[in-house]
Amino acid sequence: MQRMTRRGMEWLSAAADNPAECRQIWADDPRMPCLLPTGRYFDVLSVEQRLGMEMFDRLLRSAMPFGPTVVDRKAQRVGFFLCSQSRETFTLYLERETSSPPPYRYLSHDCAVVVPGPIPLSDDRYQWLRAPTRRPEANPLRPVALATALVASAELLARIDRFDEQYPTPYAAVAALSEETSTDAD
Repeated sequence: MQRMTRRGMEWLSAAADNPAECRQIWADDPRMPCLLPTGRYFDVLSVEQRLGMEMFDRLLRSAMPFGPTVVDRKAQRVGFFLCSQSRETFTLYLERETSSPPPYRYLSHDCAVVVPGPIPLSDDRYQWLRAPTRRPEANPLRPVALATALVASAELLARIDRFDEQYPTPYAAVAALSEETSTDAD
């Protein structure tokens, strides 16, 4: 969980329909989430939490470019912020990665996202995984990285799920190995 910087708050509040009101809400209660429109200053790629956490970890470990990231613990969703008008680039690279993309929501014009306040606590519903520190610089690789991480993370989780189904207990894995070894010896 991270906290927003003053420059991050200025950038996010500028996206609000009433930026001064948004800043005042956060001045009164820095934990208070705000509903902000998407599409003007930023777009958001939203995925289910399990997939989103894997994507976040993969992006971080690989030092791939990505921006602010938010988690909604109750809805179990993770949102990755992109520069506005990134949908076409994201979709193009997603289609290059796979013909059957995992489920996601792309929030742009006529949508909105709830963002945490600048200083959320660990038990708050909305939290920053990566808080905005300033207005994110336009980076054409950000939608490419998200498309790549989305597909790779979904494939990894699918493989893990298949493993869990195939070997529900440690004994099942050992028994399968014993069967393979005895079949190879014949």
